[in-house]
Formats: sequence, C-alpha cells, structure tokens
Amino acid sequence: MNAPDLTKPDPRGHEFTIDAFHRGRFHVVQPRNEGHRSGIDAMLLASLVASEGPSSVADLGSGAGAAGLAVASRLGEARVLLIEKFPVMADYARRSIGLSENTFLADRVSVVEADVTLTGKARVAAGLEDEVHDHVIMNPPFNHAGDRKTPDNLKAEAHALTDGLFEAWLKTAGAIMKPGGQLSLIARPESIADILSACGKRFGGVEITPVHPRPGEDATRILVTAIKGSKARLIFRAPLVVHGPDGHSFNADVDDLNNGRSAYVRRVVSRSPRRSAV
Repeated sequence: MNAPDLTKPDPRGHEFTIDAFHRGRFHVVQPRNEGHRSGIDAMLLASLVASEGPSSVADLGSGAGAAGLAVASRLGEARVLLIEKFPVMADYARRSIGLSENTFLADRVSVVEADVTLTGKARVAAGLEDEVHDHVIMNPPFNHAGDRKTPDNLKAEAHALTDGLFEAWLKTAGAIMKPGGQLSLIARPESIADILSACGKRFGGVEITPVHPRPGEDATRILVTAIKGSKARLIFRAPLVVHGPDGHSFNADVDDLNNGRSAYVRRVVSRSPRRSAV
C-alpha cells in the first residue's frame, strides 16, 4: 500500500486531524469539524473483541476505522476488514492505515467500500463474503428523525437511524460471520428492543451492559454481545460507569478498556474452538 499524502486536504478540500489512541500506540485520520469523530464509544466497542491467536474481524460502518484499528492494535494476530459506505470516510480509513505510526498493523487491516445493507449476490460481489469472520463489530447510526438536526450533512447521514436498520445490519453480520462467531455492538439504550428483535434466531447468548457517564446518571449507551447460533439465555451485566466521583477522570476499569490494556470479556465464553477469552 502506498502511504497517503497527508499534506493534501481530504477529497472535499476539508481539514482533518491525526488523533492518537491507546496512549499513542496507533493514530486515526479524522475530519476536523464534521462527520463522526471517534472517541470512547469506538474504544469500548473494540474492547468487546477478546480472542487468542489468529482471528478475522469485520467492522461494519467503520468510518475512519478507529474501532477496527483499536482491535488490531491490541490483538497482534487479528486481521480486520473495515467496511464503510461513504467514500470520504473510507478515504480517511485508508489514510489512517497508511500512517507511519500504524506500520505495525497496516498489513492486517484493509478497507472495503460497501453498503452493509446489501444482500445476497450483491453483498458478496461488494466484498462481504459468507461465513468468513470470527467477530463482527458495529456502531450503527443512532439518531431518530425527531432528534436535533445538525448542519453537518456527513454526520447527519452517518447518524440517521432508519426503520429496520438493526434488522438489515444484523442480517449482514450473521451472513458474513462463521458459526459460533461473536457479534459486538454499541448503541443507545432505547434501541434495545430493535436489537433483540433483530437478533431473533440468528444470535443467542445475548449479554447487555449499560454504560453510565457518571454515578447516579442514567445509561447513555449499551454494550451488546451475542453468539451466532447460540441458545444461551439473555444476561444483563453489571453497569459500567465511565467517570469517577469527580465527574471527569475515567474509572480505572474503563480507562483500561479505553486504552487497549484489557478486553471486556463475555460472561459466558463461546465454546467455539476458534476463540477464547484473553
């Protein structure tokens, strides 16, 4: 892969930043003032992938690639496919992979421009092959039509939660995942019914963790994992509280997850021989 020319603006002539994650272990090229800028959501999503040895990970709707790159940063034998619909964000992902700071993971991460809602032969033709990945991760759009509008068209479209979105995304996840593979996602709590409905008979052993910003505050995110073909029961796990009593610094366990020092391991580990807890 040829390294991208970061002296040039993005394809639309807009400014970008190069941001460090995992305390500088890897970096991501992101739009400066528009689009979705990755942060702790992406790092918590990445922490849900716990695997020993070689594994294949697909990041649906990857944006600039922060979550997928975080997986590759922490797991030295993981190969990651970043799947992004918008050419501008796919270009940022390629720029991120091409950074000199990311040389140690560059040969294990690739980008496919594709709509994750494609089905059948169209999906396969776009590069999303059947039953090839051990893990599929996703941070789907989460803004409903009644939410506050943003003047940023890229962010608005990337965050637009449409009817049937989880059904479409989880259908693709189930199609490209090996039997016994793990689905991992982060979403708003109000999406829980749609997520469980979309899991249907595809995924079982669902584990849900509410994520609270601070002690005493309502959850603003949920972490969800599930196993393809599992018949295990639903589990609601103890909550994660992001910030400590001072309201600013991360709690120690969240700081470890955010900086790639640990994985958020499932309570019930899949029995598949392809993966095990770290």
